[in-house]
Amino acid sequence: MTGKLDDYLRFHETSLSLRAQRQQLLASNIANADTPNFKARDIDFSNAMQNAMSGSAQVSATLVKTADSHLSGDAAVGAGSAQTLYRTVQQASIDGNSVDMDVERNQFADNAIRYEAGLTMISAQIKNMLAAIQGG
Repeated sequence: MTGKLDDYLRFHETSLSLRAQRQQLLASNIANADTPNFKARDIDFSNAMQNAMSGSAQVSATLVKTADSHLSGDAAVGAGSAQTLYRTVQQASIDGNSVDMDVERNQFADNAIRYEAGLTMISAQIKNMLAAIQGG
């Protein structure tokens, strides 16, 4: 039963996870707008979503220990992790920073609206399931 519920909600769970990751990247870009040589980063959301839903986003990552006191770094990177890309430079700056605040603010607002829409949709799905369970 829980497997079917997981499958039912998996799309929105994955979408919200990727949107949250993208929001952090966009916030980082905005915060580093005045940092010399900072390169703006983003993810290709549709490609990341496609990879996550097909299951090909499950990658095994292994870190190399250089000292015995280091923690082991074996971890599975799943749907909540997308490949980070560098944003194409629209206008070169003297200090090497590639952050365009107009683009970043626009992308940040767009992503936030889509995140809220995802929350609304998953909330509606849960309400529909509760109505079906309660017979209403």
